[in-house]
Amino acid sequence: MTTDNRTNPIGVHALVWAGDTSPASMALAVEKTKATGYDLLEISLHDLANLDVDATRAALRSAGLGVACSRGLAFDADVSSDDASVVERGEQLLHDSLAATEALGGTHFTGALYSALGKYDHPLTEIGRRNVVSVLRRLAQEAGGRGMTLGLEICNRYETNVINTARDALRLADDIGEDNVLIHLDTYHMNIEEDDLVRPTQEVADRLGYVHIGENHRGYLGSGHLDFTSFFHALGDIEYTGPITFESFSSAVVMRGLSNDLAIWRNLWSDGEDLARHAHGFITDQLYTSHSR
Repeated sequence: MTTDNRTNPIGVHALVWAGDTSPASMALAVEKTKATGYDLLEISLHDLANLDVDATRAALRSAGLGVACSRGLAFDADVSSDDASVVERGEQLLHDSLAATEALGGTHFTGALYSALGKYDHPLTEIGRRNVVSVLRRLAQEAGGRGMTLGLEICNRYETNVINTARDALRLADDIGEDNVLIHLDTYHMNIEEDDLVRPTQEVADRLGYVHIGENHRGYLGSGHLDFTSFFHALGDIEYTGPITFESFSSAVVMRGLSNDLAIWRNLWSDGEDLARHAHGFITDQLYTSHSR
């Protein structure tokens, strides 16, 4: 059974539809997102140079869709680096991406904003962590002046050495010290790093600002082993009303660079529309069940 009696905007990642941010790809992503019943489109800004911000904003407005933006950084533009010039390049990318998010009409800028997206061969250094805190404090202050929030997406150990658990993220947010720095939970990463999906959700509580729903293998929701029922009940218990965005990747849709960073080596699905319709129904059903307890 499904119902529209919910408050959470339901989103879908643009990489379900297209592997780049060219004008044609963004037009397709907006069209398909609307057609499959979603409220919000999440756009990765890894391909920011090719994104037509004005045209995409107009398409989103015409479709009545919300937007959120996400990104990670690269090793040559990494704000967790000890190298000041590398940190400076990363900080500039973050500020450019924040401005693009606002120009698109979004208020949520989230992701691995604190490091490169990839496997490190060493632990985070004290200097690197201080750089993360300083850069994100400045970015958060700018975002606050624009009425925007930053999300700290918690990623697994193979994609970052900065924060891997909810407790890591809460400590980092505390050190940044800005109220508009919120926590971004992702069930795919939680499955690797957390003991379960409930306790971290409860620990984050009212500091939760964004959620990614993804299976343990990033394929169809419900086809893996994740305990989504308990997770959605935990979201209900903390009265979370923010975005819940479906994220899935397959070699059928490739953004060069990002797909390699995320190790998308196999084809988990080939029909993005079927995948997205299924995910929307799955999330809606879970929300209905959790709100009806």
